[in-house]
Amino acid sequence: MVRDLSIISKDDLSDDDIEKIKLYFSSMPVSEILIGLKFAKNRWDAKDAGILKVGRKSIINNEIHSITPEQANWRLNNWKLMIKNYRKRGYSYPTISRIKKLLQEIKKED
Repeated sequence: MVRDLSIISKDDLSDDDIEKIKLYFSSMPVSEILIGLKFAKNRWDAKDAGILKVGRKSIINNEIHSITPEQANWRLNNWKLMIKNYRKRGYSYPTISRIKKLLQEIKKED
């Protein structure tokens, strides 16, 4: 079934933008477009609120921010416990490895 759709935008849409939107709607299932729009809206809301933290670097920076050499030493001495906690939070092994590397550097600063 073919239906017409009208879109109201706060921004000025160029002819290219309109053609891209038409192409997406004609070549993709609506369910996939809605999933993408939901993701984009959630990301926009987080960005607008100032709480968007993207990627591995921000995760690592959150973990090692303001850590003293003594704290780094404790974490390294209890590394198996730390791995368990990081995995519970959903961190990947490469991310955990990078955290460990930075903790070792902080420990050396002492």
